[in-house]
Amino acid sequence: MKIFNGLKKACEKRPISINLIEKTVNRIELYCQEKGDREIKSSEIGERVMEELHQLDGVAYVRFASVYRQFRDIREFMDELKELLENKKEEARRK
Repeated sequence: MKIFNGLKKACEKRPISINLIEKTVNRIELYCQEKGDREIKSSEIGERVMEELHQLDGVAYVRFASVYRQFRDIREFMDELKELLENKKEEARRK
């Protein structure tokens, strides 16, 4: 439920349906189950959420990242945005 709420908040006012958020949560849960570990670090789950959001929506990704990574200053935040933009450009070139 915590993952769902975090994703829902990050995707607020974005063109992302609740159904798509639920599918994302299901993929994250499946990933955790397939690992087969008794315990999974919350940091690993957080990184998985970040990966899913990165593919789903750039704005939602940045929103989640800003809270999850607790950027200390604007430079860290800008570095994250630059990386996101570079990845988007690279994906566009591949198409």
